[in-house]
Amino acid sequence: MRIMAIDYGDRRIGLAVSDLLGVLVGEAWTMEEWDMERASRRISEEAAARDVGTLVLGLPKNMDGSEGPRAEKSRAFRELLLRDSGLPVVLWDERRSSIEAHAILHASGKKEKQHRKTVDAVAAGLILDGYLGSVR
Repeated sequence: MRIMAIDYGDRRIGLAVSDLLGVLVGEAWTMEEWDMERASRRISEEAAARDVGTLVLGLPKNMDGSEGPRAEKSRAFRELLLRDSGLPVVLWDERRSSIEAHAILHASGKKEKQHRKTVDAVAAGLILDGYLGSVR
């Protein structure tokens, strides 16, 4: 069964889906959506189309482990995903995922201006990879 990771943002949402065995990160892409309700429905449709059994939602924490307004938004988004998808939604500490995603893109030769288009997908892939490593 596939697992889908979500890097939730106000404007863009990074998505990454595992292979069928739930071992490797498969495809990753970015969805543009400003409305939280529509985003939840769209992600639920994507998950159903890809035979996803679990959603992993990035939970942005501060470096000291505390939670701020972004974490509150993720928790609210989790409730929408639970309602719309009917799937379990695991919250996953995503500290530094965007920083690491930018570093990966920079190392691959991408210009900073080009990062905006793909950084969320890379961050979702990192969230998924971390989660998959924890359940192996």
